[in-house]
Amino acid sequence: MTQYSQSPMGGSGTSSATGASNPYYNLISVLYHTLQAAETYDTYIRDAEQLGDNELTQFLRQVQTEDRNRAQFAMQLLARRLGAGQQTTTR
Repeated sequence: MTQYSQSPMGGSGTSSATGASNPYYNLISVLYHTLQAAETYDTYIRDAEQLGDNELTQFLRQVQTEDRNRAQFAMQLLARRLGAGQQTTTR
C-alpha cells in the first residue's frame, strides 16, 4: 500500500498532470464527475425517448449504468483508502 506523509486529503503525496498533489483528490474528482454525468444522462435519455430512438435510448442507459458502476467502484476504492489511512494514523 502506498504511504503518504500527510493526511489523505493533505498536500503531499504523488503529483499528477492535473496539478493535484494527492490521489485522493483525483479519486474524488472522478467520483464527482462520474456521478454528475450519470445524472445528466437522464436528460439525454428522455430526449431520445421523445424522439422514439430506441437504439440511442438503450445506448445512453448502458452508458449511464456503466458510469454508476464506475462511481460505485470509486466510492469503494475511496472508502478502503480512507479506512487504511485511519488505521495507520491511529497506531
